Amino acid sequence: MAARFIICTALFFVLTGKAFGQQTDSAEEIARETTIERVGDYAQFAPTTFSLITVLVKGDKEGFWQLGKSMSANLTATWILKYAINKPRPEGRTDGHAFPSGHTSFAFQGASFLQKRYGWKYGIPAYVTAGFVAYSRVEGLNDRHDGWDVLGGALVGIGSTYLFTTPYMQEHFELSFQSGDGSYALGMVYKF
Repeated sequence: MAARFIICTALFFVLTGKAFGQQTDSAEEIARETTIERVGDYAQFAPTTFSLITVLVKGDKEGFWQLGKSMSANLTATWILKYAINKPRPEGRTDGHAFPSGHTSFAFQGASFLQKRYGWKYGIPAYVTAGFVAYSRVEGLNDRHDGWDVLGGALVGIGSTYLFTTPYMQEHFELSFQSGDGSYALGMVYKF
């Protein structure tokens, strides 16, 4: 739990650092911000896509349903919060719906699923990708979100996963049989 808090806190400070920097509108800056935003638009799908591929490769039926439930909960919670809070966007557009960041919540939902279900070996690269997606929402050309929006998105994404996801155990059921000297023993172990 402490590791998640540290990750979220570090992410918040990294993402809000832009508010203290100087804004430039040079052609290079516009090209850089456009690239960051576009990469973030596509990268948001990477953790969840990798989650689905991992579930399918492992033949993890329980994980498949847990991924589906956490994705559904995440998307539902994100859109309910967007419309209920209706926070204006930092760049001044009047469409509102800035909080929480949908791109960020989707990326962190996939990353936290990988970490919770299959461990940190899978989770660390996914969290790095999700962190970049959050960064792209703040640093991108259109400044669609601020630090609070991406922090809220990360919390919604992680929270929706932790509601439905359990750690993966390859063997839940073990059956053993022994015989010798005219006696027989049947053993059964079920891991929860």
